[in-house]
Amino acid sequence: MVVVLVFGSYVVVVVVVVVVVVVVVVVVVVVVIVVVVAVVVVVLVVVVSVVEVVVVESLSHFDLYNRFDSN
Repeated sequence: MVVVLVFGSYVVVVVVVVVVVVVVVVVVVVVVIVVVVAVVVVVLVVVVSVVEVVVVESLSHFDLYNRFDSN
């Protein structure tokens, strides 16, 4: 009976440790995914902003050159 109880408590400890490890791994994976998505969103916003500025600048220069040539 004592052996069964000791063995049973070891099984419970192992199960609890496995559950805790799985929960920690899932939380870490979710946090990593959220961070990666946030970084990708920030990079996309920065790239879109830079591209927009470059396009607007190039178009404005292009228009100025066209006006200058037409005049």
